[in-house]
Amino acid sequence: MQVLYRKINLITGEDMIKGVIFDIDGVILDSMPVWDKAGEMFLLNLGIQPEEGLAETLFCMSMSEGAKYLKERYRLDMNEDEIINGVNETIKDFYAHQVQLKEGVDQFLSGIRQHGIKIVAATSCDRPVFERALERLNVIRYFDRIFTSTEIGAGKVKPDIYIAAAEHMGTLPDETWVFEDALYAIKTVKNAGFKTVGVYDDSSKADWEEIKKISDLYFIKLDDVYTFLEKVST
Repeated sequence: MQVLYRKINLITGEDMIKGVIFDIDGVILDSMPVWDKAGEMFLLNLGIQPEEGLAETLFCMSMSEGAKYLKERYRLDMNEDEIINGVNETIKDFYAHQVQLKEGVDQFLSGIRQHGIKIVAATSCDRPVFERALERLNVIRYFDRIFTSTEIGAGKVKPDIYIAAAEHMGTLPDETWVFEDALYAIKTVKNAGFKTVGVYDDSSKADWEEIKKISDLYFIKLDDVYTFLEKVST
């Protein structure tokens, strides 16, 4: 254990890791299955048959972008805010009462915090949806701040949310590690100069081999913070 702590102390110096940014869905919360079906469930509740592959179409969009797509594609007689509220209501109960942490996440976040590394989150999910889950699961305490794509005004196809998160921590991209499970988000992060950690989730199974190739590090599970800290120190 003493050897691990000596290595860990090295990475918190001036030229190494200073902050981490975590995605929430698929990295912190085991929540992606409900997102795969939320848009379809919303349309079915309106008596509308959704197109095949709708989940994949909506996957890389922010809530606002997704609402605009649904309104235009299905000619919904609703404004975008009403569509967002409808989709949120479909999944809100799942987050509030059912969603669980991915394996090892609580201990991983605790370990990062114990070593004085700043932690923020960046998510495409809307705040009223995820906050109750993070509070119920007692992990919201680890984050200095949580940024959402809706509040930033851009989805994760653009680096805006990650740049805002790093600016809040006072860290530069090359000293900030971003944990993501989605290939498109990892590409955005990498192109913006951040360090990338690919995290496995079943929803991105088809992209896993490419995620491993382009990520600086990758993990099947976030169940061993010391392995992460050792790897970034080498």
